[in-house]
Amino acid sequence: MVVWLAVLQALTLALLLAVVHRPLGDYLARLYLSQKDLRVERGFYRLIGVDPRSSQTWQSYLRSVLAFSLVGVLSLYALQRAQAILPYSLGLPAVPAGLSFNTAASFVTNTNWQSYSPEVTLGYSIQILGLAVQNFVSAAVGIAVAIALVRGFAAHRTGTIGNFWVDLTRGILRLLLPLSIVAAIVLMVGGVIQNFNGFTDLTTLSGGTQTIPGGPVASQEAIKELGTNGGGFFNANSSHPFENPSAWTSLFQVFLMLVIPFSLPRTFGAIVGDRRQGYAILGAMAAIFAVSLTLLTVFESSGSGTAPQSAGGAMEGKETRFGIAGSALYATASTLSSTGAVNSMHDSFTALGGMMPMLNMMLGEVAPGGVGSGLYGMLILAVITVFIAGLLVGRTPEYLGKKIGPREIKLASLYILVTPSLVLAGTALSFAIPAVRTDVEATSIANPGLHGLSEVLYAFTSASNNNGSAFAGLTADTPWFNAALGVAMLLGRFLPIVFVLALAGALAGQVPVPETSGTLPTNRPQFVGLLIGVTIIITALTYFPVLALGPLAEGLQ
Repeated sequence: MVVWLAVLQALTLALLLAVVHRPLGDYLARLYLSQKDLRVERGFYRLIGVDPRSSQTWQSYLRSVLAFSLVGVLSLYALQRAQAILPYSLGLPAVPAGLSFNTAASFVTNTNWQSYSPEVTLGYSIQILGLAVQNFVSAAVGIAVAIALVRGFAAHRTGTIGNFWVDLTRGILRLLLPLSIVAAIVLMVGGVIQNFNGFTDLTTLSGGTQTIPGGPVASQEAIKELGTNGGGFFNANSSHPFENPSAWTSLFQVFLMLVIPFSLPRTFGAIVGDRRQGYAILGAMAAIFAVSLTLLTVFESSGSGTAPQSAGGAMEGKETRFGIAGSALYATASTLSSTGAVNSMHDSFTALGGMMPMLNMMLGEVAPGGVGSGLYGMLILAVITVFIAGLLVGRTPEYLGKKIGPREIKLASLYILVTPSLVLAGTALSFAIPAVRTDVEATSIANPGLHGLSEVLYAFTSASNNNGSAFAGLTADTPWFNAALGVAMLLGRFLPIVFVLALAGALAGQVPVPETSGTLPTNRPQFVGLLIGVTIIITALTYFPVLALGPLAEGLQ
C-alpha cells in the first residue's frame, strides 16, 4: 500500500510540474529580459534613485545584494526587540537579543531556521511586517542572483550582469506576489486558517482548558512554500492541522516548493538560446530527486521493530493523514529544495531515513534547490563537470561557448568548499571547545550518543545550506547555537553569492568561442550522467566520515 501511494503521489506531482514547467519557465525568461517596466515599478525606481536601464558590473551587483540584505537583518532585529510596543503583539514581550539575531539572520538568508515556538514568541506584527516581508525579498534575491549568472553565460563581452534592483522588484511584484495570492486562496479553500483572532481558550471534552492560537496563516503558508522559505507559523510547522489540514493540501504545498525551482532550468535554456541545455539541467535534478525519494520511502516503510512492522512502517512522528508516503515526499521536497518545512518530525525517522534529508542538504540542495539558489548551484557543478571532462580528454573545457579557465574553476571550487567547511567546523567546535561541549551535552542534546551527534550535524547542515529544517530533539535556543548557527546562515548564504556573481562577471567579460569537434556536448544524457556523478562525488562524499560516525553508525547498530 505504501509503495502504491508513493508512486501515485509522485506521478501526480510530476504531472502538475510538467504542465507548469513550460509556461512558467518561458514567462520567467520574458520577465527578466523585458525592457518594459510597470508604472508602480517606475515609481519605486524614482523613489530609490535607480536607473532601470543601467546594467551593473558584478561588483556593483554584489554591493547592492549585500547592502539590501544588511538593512533586512538590522530591520528584522529591531522589530523583534521592539515587539512589546507594537500593535498586535498579543501581549508577548520583546524577543531576547541572541534569539533576535538568529531569527533575523535566518529569515534574511532564506533559511527560516526557528529556535523558538512561533505562536508563543512572535505576535502578528512581527509575523507580517518582519517574517512575511523577508519571505518575499529573500526568495527574490535568490532568483536575481541565478538570473545574473545566466546572463553571464549569455553575455557577449559586456562585463555587466543586469540590475539587481530591477531583478528584485520584478521577482516580487510580477512573480511571487501574484502566485502567493492564488496559492493562499487555494489553501484557505483547503481549510488553512486566515484570521486575527489571537488566542482562544476552549474547554476540552475532559473538562480541561486548552488555548487555541489563530493568525493569518494561509497567506504566510503560501509564500513560505512558494519562496522555499519554510518557517512555520506554528511550532509544529506543516504537521499542524491549521497549516496543513489534509493529504491534498500537503501535496499542494510540495507542488509550491518545487514549481519555481523546476521551472527555472527552462528559463536558463531560453536566456542562453538553447532549451536543450535547460532540459539537461532539469534531467539531472529530476534523477537525483527520484532516487532520494525512493530511498527515503524504502527506509521508512521497512522500519525494523515490532511497532513499525505492526503499523506498516515507521509511523512515529508522522501524521496519519499523510502517512509514510506523504511524509517521505514532503521531507524529500523540503530538503532538496532548501524549504525546510516539515509535515513530520525528521528526528523521529529511522536512522537511515533521517540520514536522507541530511544528505539531500549536503548535496547542496540542487535537485531542484531553493528558488534561484538551486539553479546557480547546479550551474556551478556543471562548470566543474566540464572542467573534469576536459581534463579526461585533454581539451580546453568550455560551457555554453565560455572557456572554463583557472579563474572560473577557482571561483567554482571556492563555492563548493563553503558549506562543507561551515558544517564540519561548526559540528566539530560544538564538541571540541570544553565549555561549549558541556553546555551542548547538558542543555541541547536530550538523546546523547550517536543520535546526539546526528542532531548537531543536522543543525549545522541545515543552517549552512540555508534550509531551516531540524532534528527537533535538539534545544537550539542557547547562546552558542543562536550565535554559531546565525553566523553559519549568513556565511552559507552570502559567501556563495560572492563567488557566483564573480563567476558571472568573469563569464560576461568573455567573447564566446565557436563550438568545435572537441567541444563536450552538454545537452545529452552522457553529460547528465557526468553531472549527477560529480554532484554526488564532490559534495556527498565530503561528508562520508562524519556520516559514518552519526546516522550510518546508528543505523547499523
